[in-house]
Amino acid sequence: MSTKTDRRTLLKLAGAGVAAASLSLPSKLFAQDKGELTIAYNVNLPSWDPTTGPSAVNPTIQGLYQSVFDQFILQKPDLSFAPGLLTEWGWSDDKKQIHMTVRDGVTWHDGSPFTAEDIAWSLERAGKAETGNPIQLVWAKIGNIKAEGNRVTADVLEFEPTIFKWMSFLTGYVLPKAYYEKVGAEGFEKAPIGTGPYMVEKFEQNAFLRLKANPNWWGGKPAFENVTIKFVTDAASRVAEIESGSSQVTLEIPYEEYDRLIAKDGMAGSCETVSDIGMIFFNDIDVMLDANVRHAAVMSVDKKLLVDRLPRGYGLPIDTLETPEYAAFDPSIKVEYNPEKAKELLAASGYSTDKPVKFTIQTTKGFKPKDYEMIQAIVGMWRKVGIEATIEVYEIAKHYELRAADKLAPAAFYNWGDAVGDPTTSTGFAMYGPSPHSVWDTKDVIDAINPLWGEADEAKRIAGWKAVSKLVADNAYVLPLLQYAQPIVHAKGVNVVQHKSGALLPALMTPA
Repeated sequence: MSTKTDRRTLLKLAGAGVAAASLSLPSKLFAQDKGELTIAYNVNLPSWDPTTGPSAVNPTIQGLYQSVFDQFILQKPDLSFAPGLLTEWGWSDDKKQIHMTVRDGVTWHDGSPFTAEDIAWSLERAGKAETGNPIQLVWAKIGNIKAEGNRVTADVLEFEPTIFKWMSFLTGYVLPKAYYEKVGAEGFEKAPIGTGPYMVEKFEQNAFLRLKANPNWWGGKPAFENVTIKFVTDAASRVAEIESGSSQVTLEIPYEEYDRLIAKDGMAGSCETVSDIGMIFFNDIDVMLDANVRHAAVMSVDKKLLVDRLPRGYGLPIDTLETPEYAAFDPSIKVEYNPEKAKELLAASGYSTDKPVKFTIQTTKGFKPKDYEMIQAIVGMWRKVGIEATIEVYEIAKHYELRAADKLAPAAFYNWGDAVGDPTTSTGFAMYGPSPHSVWDTKDVIDAINPLWGEADEAKRIAGWKAVSKLVADNAYVLPLLQYAQPIVHAKGVNVVQHKSGALLPALMTPA
């Protein structure tokens, strides 16, 4: 079966739709017809370049990027891989070169032809430190990239076992060489083009994004002609959007609201586990250098109670940064819940409920369902054992900024997405000090991880990552909380295919 047929099949699976409700945005821009779809989205889009800056590693934005840009390799809703702009890819027998076959007949949104040169240029650009790609250390492991006809080859400068996985993951997007070089970074922000299922028609930062179906998309024209994505960062406002009919689809709302809404006439939804996890980063500063404080902070949190009470049982408590679907998940690694022992550990360091250890914990509020409430509950659990944490609320963009600069507070809540399920992209990046995605910098973790980046023996590589997870758990270097279930609510006339990565993709939605 051709890749085009595969993608068309995915589109057909999306089912039935509904005529869009009237919008609060200018009627001239948003004509009401059955080709309209409006989505209340939970995050703003700070940048249009999906390969540079902090927003490039924000899992929640990927659904927007994937609507406009294609990736080298497609990832299906079940997280399996399929041809994208590359139809074939692989290693040479000696693993010293990679080769890729480029899809024919694709055009950019401005009508210009997509070629192998775009693939080669995008890979070269990703590997250059000056371009600001947050995953540059991965892309830089290939070089001498050449395009000949519809074939691209590259030399392996340093073996990277996950290089092809990254081609369907964060920053793994193909940009237009000629157009980008013509308009520059500033011009691209004003008028971005890709090869993806939708074209950017209008964009108002912090307000909305208007998309128009790409009739020449290699995967088949999307069913909805016009898609409006409203940036609604407040969860209560997203509930109001869907309940009033102003939007037909929304996501990441409080779980009690999810249960209430799907019980209403005309409403439907899904709430399945996705590849995102909730976690608390510990920064190796101040009181977090005290192992007793870290262990007490971890073992005084009742994760099962948190999942049962706040997400109403939607989700799964976890003890490492790996979920059951990830390649290096080790169910034998357990972290006990023991508040009495936590008190003893704190007492050994001179702390008690009368003389608590104090630090700041940072969190978003409404970015993920019950994120702030979860931190409130954890702070309450900590207070009972002798930890007094002050909550600081910030936007998700600020988290990325602080994390990249290694300036997070001693504790910081975050949702980590690992759509490819590889340990390098979960435990690896989150715990490797030299990475801009980590704030834990101790030598023992760095030394344990270093040999694994280029390990060619897959069984040995996975075993090594399991050992790293045990090291991290044994030393309480991070506080894993839960694997998320993603609540999506939609009008019954719109059938939404939930993507295991957590990306909400309008190209997988169809009207009646």
